[in-house]
Amino acid sequence: MKSPPYPVPDLDLGAPLDIHRATVLPEWIDWNGHMNVGFYVVAFDKATDALFAQFGCSWEYTREKIGMTFVLEAHVTYDREVKEGDPLRITTQVLDYDAKRLHVIHAMYHATEGYLAATNELMLMNIDYATRRSAPWPDFAMERLHRLAAAHKDLPVPPQAGRVIGIKRKS
Repeated sequence: MKSPPYPVPDLDLGAPLDIHRATVLPEWIDWNGHMNVGFYVVAFDKATDALFAQFGCSWEYTREKIGMTFVLEAHVTYDREVKEGDPLRITTQVLDYDAKRLHVIHAMYHATEGYLAATNELMLMNIDYATRRSAPWPDFAMERLHRLAAAHKDLPVPPQAGRVIGIKRKS
């Protein structure tokens, strides 16, 4: 498929991609008075939706029964708390991709104070709608992924990317 049967936005080649904004909602707050860990993932998921719209694999991609995307692995770091009503700015960096997979990292910032609140590293896979099995990205998506990855290739890899969870023992 050379182009999707639905409109896609103009490709934003910002490095990193800086298009998603959100606000910490009251229902996202836990008994500690800050955003609950699960809702960080919800906020990051919305940023992933914004990324997929950039290369034509958003909701319309699934609605039209072309394909879908699955998360294979996710890592979240919680760097600093955010509270009810705080504005969020989430950036996205393409770390790598191949014919079927995409490796990205999101960074969540307090939108007015500028501090890093959290990161979310993801390994995603394209899925054929009919078979629910992995499949190559469609041509229209691969062309856009290639351009987006090229725009991000010279960005430094964030220190949160590729981390392994574990207790560090002192020798």
